[in-house]
Amino acid sequence: MRYLLDTDHISFLQRRSGTEYIKLLTRINQYPVDEFAFSIISFHEQVIGVHSFINRAKSTTDVVRGYNLLSEVIQGFSNAHILSFDTQAAETFIQLRKQKVRIATMDLRIASIALSKELILLTRNVRDFQQVPKLVIEDLTI
Repeated sequence: MRYLLDTDHISFLQRRSGTEYIKLLTRINQYPVDEFAFSIISFHEQVIGVHSFINRAKSTTDVVRGYNLLSEVIQGFSNAHILSFDTQAAETFIQLRKQKVRIATMDLRIASIALSKELILLTRNVRDFQQVPKLVIEDLTI
């Protein structure tokens, strides 16, 4: 395994349309599928997003759409290698907090998984993730 996809890259893959998707898919297809992993944090972020969508739904159609989105998230993650937020990642997270790395908690957890597993993080969120010392990042959508 070589790469960890951030939630934004996963979202492009799930949408299956747009220039970012085409660029990302073209680049990913240059490697074996076992080079890539998702994080449990990205799953958590997406479930929270779908949960919020369902809670805000004002019509039955929106509720149905929300549950369809949830099903799509589950399907997408069930086909992926998912990395947990394990003790090693948690220790990395604590060290980064002690170093006063100030990015969103979920992003720092994703970065901690990437660092603890020595993976390259694939993200468009370069501005935030470049604040994490020693984290290697790439954007495959450009």
